[in-house]
Amino acid sequence: MMLLIRMRPYMIALLACWFIPLTLQGQSSDRERWLAHLDRLARPVIQHLAEDQLKARMPVALAPGIDNPSHRTDVSYLEAFGRTLCGIAPWIQLEGGDAKEVELRDQYRAWLLKAVSNAVNPQAKDYLLWKGGQPLVDASFFALGLIRAPWIWEHLAETDRQRVVEALLQTRDVVPVYSNWILFSAMIEAFFCQYNLPYDPVRIEYALRTFAQHWYTGDGMYADGMQFRMDYYNSYVIQPYMHAILSVMEGKGKKYDYASRDFARISRRYAEIQERLINTDGTFPVIGRSIVYRGGAFQHLADMALRGKLPESLHPAQVRGALTAVIEKTTEAPGTFNAEGWLNIGLYGQQPSISDFYITTGSLYLCSAILLPLGLPETDTFWQGEPKPWTAVKVWNGEDVKADHALDIY
Repeated sequence: MMLLIRMRPYMIALLACWFIPLTLQGQSSDRERWLAHLDRLARPVIQHLAEDQLKARMPVALAPGIDNPSHRTDVSYLEAFGRTLCGIAPWIQLEGGDAKEVELRDQYRAWLLKAVSNAVNPQAKDYLLWKGGQPLVDASFFALGLIRAPWIWEHLAETDRQRVVEALLQTRDVVPVYSNWILFSAMIEAFFCQYNLPYDPVRIEYALRTFAQHWYTGDGMYADGMQFRMDYYNSYVIQPYMHAILSVMEGKGKKYDYASRDFARISRRYAEIQERLINTDGTFPVIGRSIVYRGGAFQHLADMALRGKLPESLHPAQVRGALTAVIEKTTEAPGTFNAEGWLNIGLYGQQPSISDFYITTGSLYLCSAILLPLGLPETDTFWQGEPKPWTAVKVWNGEDVKADHALDIY
C-alpha cells in the first residue's frame, strides 16, 4: 500500500508566496516541499547575517533553567549560524536543478559569502563569539559545514579565509568535556586537514580511538562518554561526525583503519534503528536531552542517505517518506515559529519546559541537519517516484515484514 503524504496547509501558503512553482497537477513534489522548508528555516539566519543584522534582528529565547544567561545569549548567534550551515551545506555544494532551485541556491551562495565574512570580521557588528566552551561546539558545526560545502571555502576572499582560520584556532584553548565534545575538537582539525592547513592529528586520533576502541556499546550505538545514555546523540553528533572525519582522513593511508573497519556496519545498523524509530505519523520517542533539536534527531539517517550508504534493508524512497513525515510533524504545530519566522523552543510547537539548561534560540537550528539529502540531485533514487512506506507504516498496516535483529560484531 503506497503511502500518500498530504501537504500541510501552511506549506501551501508558503509555496504560494515563494518562487518555486507548484507541479504534479497542483501538488508540490517532496523536493520542492523540502526546499520550501529549507528556505523558511534558513532565510532569517543567513540573510540577516549577510546584512550584518543578525544580532539586531534575532530574538534569543533562553531555556527556563538556563545556566549562564549572558554567555548563552552571546553564543546563540554562532549556534544559529553554524548549525544552519551544517544542514544546508550539501545543497549549497550541489550544482544544477531546475531554474528556480538554481536561482534560490545562487542567492544563498551570495548570502553565505557575506555571512561568513561578517561572522569572522572583528569590525563587523555581527562578529561572532568564537572563544570559550560552547563556541567550540558551534565552531565545529561551522567547520563541518565548510567540509560539506567546499564551494564556500573556494569562493571566500583570501582575507576572509585567514580570518576563518584565526577564529577556529581560538577553540584550541578549550579542553573538551570527556564525551562527544572530543569530536568537536577533532572536527575543527579535520577542517584544517581538508584544506591543507596545519592541523593537530593527536586531537583526531584521540577522538576516533576513544569511540572506536572504548565507547562502542553494541548494536550500532556508541556511549557518549563513560556511560551509555538513551538519547539521540549518536545522531546529533557522534556518527555523523565520525563519518565526516573519517572521510577527510581516508586519504591519509591506512592509519585510521582501526576506526573505519567496523564503522560501516555500525553506521548501517544505526540507520536501520533510526528508521524504525519514526512512527506512522512522523512522531518519534521523546527520549533524552536536546530533544528540542527536532528533526536533528535524524541527522544520521539523513547523512547516510546523502552518502549513498543506506543498508540494503532501507530503500531511499522509504527513507524519504519517513524523513518527510518527521519534517512535517516537527514544523506543523502552531507556535513552531514566532511571528518574525524564528524558531521557538520546543519539539511540537512552543514547549520551553522541555529544554535543557544550555538551550537557546540558536541551539534549535540543528534541526536543519535533516535536510542533508537535498545535496542529492533530483535525479537520484532518493527523490524518484512516490515515497515508499517505512517500517512503522508497513507493520501497522498489517504487512508481513522481516524480523529485526541486533548487530553482533565482537
